[in-house]
Amino acid sequence: MELFAKLFDSLLVLVYHCFDRIVIHGYLSGLSRPEQVVYFFREVLGIPVVDKEVLSRRTNDYQRWVEAYARNHNIPIEWADKGVRKEDHVLPALRRREKGNLCGVYFIFKSMEQGRTFRITVPKYPTQDPNYRILAHQRSRFTHYYFYVRDEVLGPIIVRVASFFPFHATYWLNGHSFIERELKRSGIGFHKNDNAFLAVDDVAALQAAADRLSPALIRKQLDYWTFHLGPKFSKKERGQMNLSRFYAIAQIEYCRNFIFKRHFPIHKIFERSCEIGLWRLTANRISEIFGVRLHKRLRGKLATVIDQIEHGHHVFRAYWKNAFLKQYEKFSRFLRNELCSNNLRDFGLKKGLDHLDAVRKRFQTVTDRFAGFQAQCLNVHVDFPLLQRLALPITAGSVRYPGIKIHDTRIIRLLEVLLHGGNTVGGWTAKQIHSAVLTAFQLSPTAYGLNQLRYDLRKLKGHGLLQRESRRYAYRLTPKGVQVGLLFLFFHKRLCGPLANSRFHHKPQPEHRPHSKLEVAYHKADKAIQDIVDLLAAA
Repeated sequence: MELFAKLFDSLLVLVYHCFDRIVIHGYLSGLSRPEQVVYFFREVLGIPVVDKEVLSRRTNDYQRWVEAYARNHNIPIEWADKGVRKEDHVLPALRRREKGNLCGVYFIFKSMEQGRTFRITVPKYPTQDPNYRILAHQRSRFTHYYFYVRDEVLGPIIVRVASFFPFHATYWLNGHSFIERELKRSGIGFHKNDNAFLAVDDVAALQAAADRLSPALIRKQLDYWTFHLGPKFSKKERGQMNLSRFYAIAQIEYCRNFIFKRHFPIHKIFERSCEIGLWRLTANRISEIFGVRLHKRLRGKLATVIDQIEHGHHVFRAYWKNAFLKQYEKFSRFLRNELCSNNLRDFGLKKGLDHLDAVRKRFQTVTDRFAGFQAQCLNVHVDFPLLQRLALPITAGSVRYPGIKIHDTRIIRLLEVLLHGGNTVGGWTAKQIHSAVLTAFQLSPTAYGLNQLRYDLRKLKGHGLLQRESRRYAYRLTPKGVQVGLLFLFFHKRLCGPLANSRFHHKPQPEHRPHSKLEVAYHKADKAIQDIVDLLAAA
């Protein structure tokens, strides 16, 4: 990752890494097994027969409580419509909460989904206990409640609670929301767009806030909302059964964000990364990035693909077992490398929430290797169509500016004069530039008139190579204009002309070359070009 950052240091605004999306399952440890459920109803509650009606009564009690809670707190509660994205539907309610700086539940969705329950059957053969029933795990379709919460510490989170025994819960939280709350609490200014920080006053504080997302902090907040929104148990029931929640990581995403100053390099880097990844990110290299040896018993995917999602931009993915690395550009401002896992056992990690720090360290290592591989592949000479773009006309508003050709003698002369004397304080007026061009190249006013000069200045200004000084009609080269001017002059006088002569007219003999460092450099360049031509012909 450091190699990647150094390679594009002049283009980057900031680099940070954090957990993006975390999905956590909450299991009710005291009532997760069939024998525990039987003991709870028969020994604790004194109900002799555990049947479907007994479990349904607890479900109905919880559903009535949710309806009353929504009614008493004036919280919208609706059935989730098919094809409607829940996060987009509840966004206006979240915006109202944020505007008033209010925390708590702001929306509840009801959804019929598959969940884990118990199947109760009567024994096939009579037993000594006529009230004995067989309980076994099964999956069935029943009501789930989605509580959309704005937490004071974690930011917006989602709590999904199953309305049937054993009342499993699922939690969705986002590391960027936690960082936002931490920065606001510390009084640090920042600019955040959707799911990324595009600017921040203190980069070190941003990374420190991301690292403060700990298992203890997450457990404290989840315990609070589970107790507040989950099924209710009396003090006697909790005391005899030792009811508690065990939190396990079901899905996790860890990302590295590279925020750039301009959109153009992001697009070019991502485009080049996709090409390199498809051709050079082989199975062996993927295994090296994930830190394992490749063998025949490896289960799961092992491939690289490019997906186009509904937003219209492409995503590069490198699959490994049940995990994958993905890279994409977003909002024309940042490039993101993201590692996603649905099964932490693939990495030799435990899924308990207490092992979150170990997950962070392992995922940092994998994303470091991926960024290092990309940096090595991108640290090469690639095509940059500057001359092609300058040669095309451009339109700014209703004004059309002609293209600038590299073989235009007038432009070459003008750029040479501006480069030699363009650092004059206050800039040059058109008449001063015209006089300098005529004097430097011994031209007559009829050969290069003042109107022709103004036409050339207009082209340079339209392409962003020339700028006016304040409101005066005085001109100087922009930083881009200085670079383009040097490229044009070096190309013609120092590179293109001598090398073209050696290619098509006369190739100097190496043994009779003069003792000149410049001539030695030309011979080396000529030989290097010939080697490139030979390699291309062989390929």
